Amino acid sequence: MDNLQYLAMIQAYTGIGIGLMIGLGAAGACIGVGVMCSRFLEGAARQPEMIPTLQGKVFLLLGLTDASFIIAVGLAMLFAFGNPLLAVIQ
Repeated sequence: MDNLQYLAMIQAYTGIGIGLMIGLGAAGACIGVGVMCSRFLEGAARQPEMIPTLQGKVFLLLGLTDASFIIAVGLAMLFAFGNPLLAVIQ
């Protein structure tokens, strides 16, 4: 195989990987946020006096969950625009 075919294969597999990173990361973050917020509402309904404590922890965890997705998007953009795998093909 010549270099053009290797280049096409690397770009195709990188595109599939980028789609998986963003798609699965978004799905995981959305499911995690949904489950966490439903548990927060259940806990707030059972013990209303704990709402301020639970609310602070929920917001912290929401930020961490969304941060993991944003990191995955950043890595996907690295592979999309500055693919280090293309350095193998000269």
